[in-house]
Amino acid sequence: MVKKLARIAKTSYLSGVKHQQSTLIDCYLEVMTSFTKSFYCQILAGGMGSRLWPVSRENTPKQFIDISGSGRTLIQQTYDRFARFIAPENIYISTLEEYIPLLREQLPQVHRHQILAEPVRRGTLAPVTWATSAIANLCPEACIVVTPADQEIYDEKAFERDVLHALEIASSNEGVITLGVAPTRPETGYGYVQIGEPGKRSTDIFRVKTFTEKPNADFAQMFMDSGEFLWNTGLFVFGAQYMINNIVKHVPEYRDDFPELVNLGATATTDIAPQCYTSLPNLSLEYALLEHTVHRYVQRCHFGWADVGTWDAIATDALHGSQNHTPHLSADVKTDGRNNVVVHSEALFDNASGNIVRLPSGHMAAISGLDNFVITEENGVLMICPKTDAAAMRRLQTLAHLDAL
Repeated sequence: MVKKLARIAKTSYLSGVKHQQSTLIDCYLEVMTSFTKSFYCQILAGGMGSRLWPVSRENTPKQFIDISGSGRTLIQQTYDRFARFIAPENIYISTLEEYIPLLREQLPQVHRHQILAEPVRRGTLAPVTWATSAIANLCPEACIVVTPADQEIYDEKAFERDVLHALEIASSNEGVITLGVAPTRPETGYGYVQIGEPGKRSTDIFRVKTFTEKPNADFAQMFMDSGEFLWNTGLFVFGAQYMINNIVKHVPEYRDDFPELVNLGATATTDIAPQCYTSLPNLSLEYALLEHTVHRYVQRCHFGWADVGTWDAIATDALHGSQNHTPHLSADVKTDGRNNVVVHSEALFDNASGNIVRLPSGHMAAISGLDNFVITEENGVLMICPKTDAAAMRRLQTLAHLDAL
């Protein structure tokens, strides 16, 4: 409707019908204001970020850290990104109760009632259900975009256009829209969405054929070569009422055992977690709901995207930063001709390749004869480990916890 009114207004102006043009522009602005008032954002910021240990710790996880030296933490960047086109009072943040002081320190402009303090982690479905119920109680026609707090985005303008387009589509159509981006490499650490039949309202929206989580290398290459798959960014857009109805329909654990969680009455509020929260099963939005809902779509987006999930992923994205709109993390991420990546640090390399280094300010690494390792230090812990060996990193983290580091 917004685009149609804009086209009519432009045509009227070119025809010299100034009075009609003025009336139509007023109508356009009124409709646009109505749309934007019903657009909401939920930032998921309750994760632990254990795969970026020792920089990311349980008491200060990665979303509250300036990983790359950009001057803003990941959650600050995420908030800034959405506050450009969604009213600040419509941005809600879900996080653990213990992280509230960090959140208030880094985003003091966010009012307390916009923070959903989770007493425990219960996957992504629980905070999305809680926020959706509370937002729908305030604005029954609300459309919500859900985003992780720990992503890097390239081309903010394209991001804004894509998200607003998805919100506009979801506001007048039933369904959940996953935002997807074209893969730039056969990445095994990301989820993939297979596109199906094209939608009727937009050339960039398709029905979802399949979801695949973290395929092996052969399948990742096949997905990329086929042209039928997009990376799953973890950003989802939906109408609040549609989401609530589908949770009731497809998630019996919530419908039968915890009906107060999907209550749209006066008790649906952000002030305090529902009493049932600690008893909820640990369910993800994707597996519990998106695998079952009938109206599931994916939008092919035009921004660059990276998940700041592991040291290896950070290195890979930095090395591919100049290709196909994959984002550089910041100007303080440096690479050399031997695929070494230095993040917000200083390092010297001799006969070394494929390493990633992140050290505290004032520290320098001098590395010789080492290939494909992560060298990172934080708060008295120095980790040196093969960068693709996630199991070894978990073992080191466990040993460090046993020693109370």
